[in-house]
Amino acid sequence: MSDLFENPMGLMGFEFVEFASPTPGALEPVFEMLGFTKVATHRSKNVVLYRQGGINFIVNNEPRSAAAYFAAEHGPSACGMAFRVRDSHKAYARALELGAQPVEIPTGPMELRLPAIKGIGGAPLYLIDRFEEGKSIYDIDFDFLPGVDRHPAGHGLKLIDHLTHNVYRGRMAYWAAFYERLFNFRELRYFDIKGEYTGLTSKAMSAPDGKIRIPLNEESSRGSGQIEEFLMQFNGEGIQHIALYTDDLLGTWDSLKKAGLPFMTAPPATYYEMLEGRLPGHGEPVGELQARGILLDGSSTPGDQRLLLQIFSQTLLGPVFFEFIQRKGDDGFGEGNFKALFESIERDQVRRGVLEAA
Repeated sequence: MSDLFENPMGLMGFEFVEFASPTPGALEPVFEMLGFTKVATHRSKNVVLYRQGGINFIVNNEPRSAAAYFAAEHGPSACGMAFRVRDSHKAYARALELGAQPVEIPTGPMELRLPAIKGIGGAPLYLIDRFEEGKSIYDIDFDFLPGVDRHPAGHGLKLIDHLTHNVYRGRMAYWAAFYERLFNFRELRYFDIKGEYTGLTSKAMSAPDGKIRIPLNEESSRGSGQIEEFLMQFNGEGIQHIALYTDDLLGTWDSLKKAGLPFMTAPPATYYEMLEGRLPGHGEPVGELQARGILLDGSSTPGDQRLLLQIFSQTLLGPVFFEFIQRKGDDGFGEGNFKALFESIERDQVRRGVLEAA
């Protein structure tokens, strides 16, 4: 991906996702169920670092902070995110030159100033260039807990694969242009999904480093579709779900299930009966996938097999949920599963009375 188009901001992947909740203590049990461990506490603020593999989740419980105000408006949510960059000062200056709005994050004495711009829903988008072991923002601003593994394996989740934005109808082009102008993102995929009752359109955007992927979703029909329901519950645009990568989804699923994680409703048996026709010779254990409700997508032709396995949690933080994904050569977003997932959520909306069955 990186050799296809220029990387003027020096992007190098996700650094962290920041979370907040209006109810103290509501987030920590969710992250522990997901396999994250509290590894460090901020030196001067009520902020903690949860980690699993190379994934950093920051829980911001600081009162009267931007995170607290965001949570008061949106409920338990992802209230910020950070991109890794080669040089944060250059990236920040360039972003402002291109029209980004600065976000001032109050800092205490002997504390790093983290440059940030206004992102989705007004949440800060941080630009971080200190992430090397021993020299990172955590080594400077946090105290690591004694005797705790700094990179716990948890349930085997290793990286943030992608995260999605749900936006108001007509705003998808605005946010696509935001990422294109500031970071030189490109559109990888475009979906126009029509369910039995509603529909959505989605632009899957990717950064030039190939490590930051952000699909943008908007409602394509009037009424109480999935995006509209999210926007109403969330009280605005924001991060709908966060996809976490594992190299053993079957094992990760078993571990998550044992921890009590609730998964989204599994697709019908016909989905698995049709897999061989859709992906001939895929070689995956269909029975094992079906027993767990794991979805399979990709392409399977002689000499060129690219597969993707994925599954979704139920909503865990207000209307926000998580995805668990394993890639075997496929860099898509499960296009073949997109409609199956959409219809699954639609069935759940009917069950909950949000949509009326025809």
